[in-house]
Amino acid sequence: MRQRVVRVALTAALVAVVLLAVPLALVIRSSLYADQRDTLERAALSGAVRVSPDYTTGDPVELPAPPAGGHLGLYDTHLRLRAGSGPLTGDAAVRRAFGARVVRGHSGGDLTVTVPVSHAEQVIGVVRASSPTAAVRARVLAVWAVLAGACALALTAAVLIARRQARVLAAPLEDLSRHSRAVTAGDLNARAAPSTIAEIDQVARTHNEMLHSLTELLRHERDFTANASHQLRTPLTGLQLTLEAGLAEHDDARLRLALEEALATTRRLHGTVEEVLRLSRPPGLPGTPAQSVPVAPMLAEIEDHWHGLFAHDGRRLQCMTADTPDDARVPGAPLAEILGILLDNARVHGRGTVHLTVRDLGDALAFDVADEGAIETTRPFERGHTGDGEGAGIGLALARDLTVALGGRISLTGRRPTTFTVLVPVRQDGTGGRAGGGDG
Repeated sequence: MRQRVVRVALTAALVAVVLLAVPLALVIRSSLYADQRDTLERAALSGAVRVSPDYTTGDPVELPAPPAGGHLGLYDTHLRLRAGSGPLTGDAAVRRAFGARVVRGHSGGDLTVTVPVSHAEQVIGVVRASSPTAAVRARVLAVWAVLAGACALALTAAVLIARRQARVLAAPLEDLSRHSRAVTAGDLNARAAPSTIAEIDQVARTHNEMLHSLTELLRHERDFTANASHQLRTPLTGLQLTLEAGLAEHDDARLRLALEEALATTRRLHGTVEEVLRLSRPPGLPGTPAQSVPVAPMLAEIEDHWHGLFAHDGRRLQCMTADTPDDARVPGAPLAEILGILLDNARVHGRGTVHLTVRDLGDALAFDVADEGAIETTRPFERGHTGDGEGAGIGLALARDLTVALGGRISLTGRRPTTFTVLVPVRQDGTGGRAGGGDG
């Protein structure tokens, strides 16, 4: 912005200088030449009044001093120089002056003025005054140099003033930009300071008001999520304890099977609540990382849970982990929640057999969830979007948020058949964490 302000001011100053200085320079040139001709004419007239009609008979003529650096001479009717200095023979200007008129012109690099000398209504001679054109030209160039210096001084002053104004205008905007970057970095308490410019102050006030509203909105949403998760965890924990106590007290096989299934469901629900609560934390706050588990046992547990649900609908679920390294570990609970959302999405909106495939990509694993249906929506991960195909509701949006929180990526990689791919970084036993994000 500062450079733009300086450029605009400099352009305006240049236009003003061109519009004013160029005509002024031409006027100065014309004026200096006119002044010199007037000087020559006064000298010639002064000489003409001193010429006696008897000069032709030998009466001496006393002409005044010629102009500085010039000549002043008297010519008779035969164009001969009779007194003073100048060309020995009269030039064209002298001849024209015998027509009883003052003649201004140029001759041999000189400015000339010729004045006729009259007696008894007869022109008896001509006084010629001249000076070098170079002298006038030198004066013109000197004045132009002074004018150019004044223009340069004006342009310098314009640039200095423009730079100062640019700093005054840009400083509050730069301050507003710094506060905006601070907000982007997570500092929701940053506020733009007032300046001395009313328009920018209005922008800063609007920015601060908007930031205050957004901060309050985020605070209410996070408080609600935290409160809801906290209130859910307490009854879930009590339900788990009750189910565990029931398992310890009853020996009936069918009852124990139902209690074990209910206990597993409550544990999964408890894990879901924990993940939602973890997502509600502001970025940068410390939290407990998700526990890493081997891929194969996690998929076996997922298949065991979802196999009966698909079988109840007359459909099949196939899990394939052929090329997965034995030492590969992934965040268990969050990834199980993500895959559960995708499998439920395929069960509700998809058709036919559902395939859950794991592919090794080096530093990442790709989990493909595919069914035999088709998807029409172009915004499957948009929260609250309702369409005719898959992706309605908030399930896929939650899956996307969970994946991003893990440092991974989820995408729709196929429409016919519908295929969703989840990329997650892996850990390998004894090697530590390795960030991943290969292409699926």
